[in-house]
Amino acid sequence: MATFTLPKNSVVKKGKAHATPSKAARPKSFRIYRYDPDTGENPRYDTFELDLDQTGPMVLDALIKLKAEQDPTLTFRRSCREGICGSCSMNIDGRNGLACTTAIEDVKGEVKITPLPHMEVIKDLVPDFTHFYAQYSSIKPWLQTVTTAPSGKERLQSPADRAKLDGLYECILCACCSTSCPSYWWNGDKFLGPAILLQAYRWLADSRDEMTGERLDELEDPFRLYRCHTIMNCANVCPKGLNPAKAIAEIKKMEAERVL
Repeated sequence: MATFTLPKNSVVKKGKAHATPSKAARPKSFRIYRYDPDTGENPRYDTFELDLDQTGPMVLDALIKLKAEQDPTLTFRRSCREGICGSCSMNIDGRNGLACTTAIEDVKGEVKITPLPHMEVIKDLVPDFTHFYAQYSSIKPWLQTVTTAPSGKERLQSPADRAKLDGLYECILCACCSTSCPSYWWNGDKFLGPAILLQAYRWLADSRDEMTGERLDELEDPFRLYRCHTIMNCANVCPKGLNPAKAIAEIKKMEAERVL
């Protein structure tokens, strides 16, 4: 699962090794993928050392400290630091996750950090989400209706119908699930992937939405929906504990039921 897209005809080489902090009580090594397209150089791995007694508990804490104190050119995304925004998604020790919710001490030995698998790399740990967001936009992720809204009121929903959205609306679009999916690796140009299909089902399951047939028509395709083979990588890595594979199965069920 720890593969990712490299610039054409390139190899990852051994890079710089930064010295261990003096008098480090609990030294920890970090091996981090580095790539700067502006230099024209091949990607490399740089090795850094930190004292865990002088560092916050999470991988993101370590990255922030390394950037501040050892290498200001180290590039990564971050925002909330609370597992809410999904900005700091990356591959840590061979597993996709959020740097802000991954504890350093949960990783035995050296901490190896790379960008999310099979996405173009903009710089260092920053993948290009352009295609991912275009796929998200393609499912029209907003409430669609044809009837006139109640005058001066919201479109009401029963508690039972609202409960159907649990496990769907919590998705933070971090792409950890989609980039852990082999079908998305090989067919990412056409297969929507776990994250986008979970988002698609969120609107199919919403009792207030009135475009169910049109949404299903858009998903009825050998590649957009049916490349999922339910190997469950998506559910295994989701930092929010969601199950995209179940949502995809529900979409397939809806497609089958309208044919019968």
